[in-house]
Amino acid sequence: MAYWLFKSEVSTWSWDQQVAKGDAGEEWDGVRNYQARNHMRAMKIGDLGFFYHSQKEKEIVGIVEVIAESHPDSTTDDERWDCVDIKAVRALPKPVTLAMCKDDPRLADMVLVNNTRLSVQPVTEAEWAIVLELAGDA
Repeated sequence: MAYWLFKSEVSTWSWDQQVAKGDAGEEWDGVRNYQARNHMRAMKIGDLGFFYHSQKEKEIVGIVEVIAESHPDSTTDDERWDCVDIKAVRALPKPVTLAMCKDDPRLADMVLVNNTRLSVQPVTEAEWAIVLELAGDA
């Protein structure tokens, strides 16, 4: 299993909206960055990801699961762009902010800490465990 982080602005797609989709989940569409797209192409059903509210909140708020592997993004006819489908698994007991991640030396190499603009990014198994610890979910 691999671990990921999915970023979304609350005003565009929030954790509450993701949860409301239930087991049917939702396409993680609209990604127009080749690196983020390539990360989605590498995802497998059952992979887990953190759901991150970007912009104002800047915090990891929940865990999602990949429920459909890479397929054409339904929001465009441009065949360069793919997406995956994800469903909410559970909210974290407490959000983990970007500041908390930056302040923890164990997360110094985390993509979120070093490339805050990438909308879909990998998370190592060690980073996953540390974030869960910070969230009180270890």
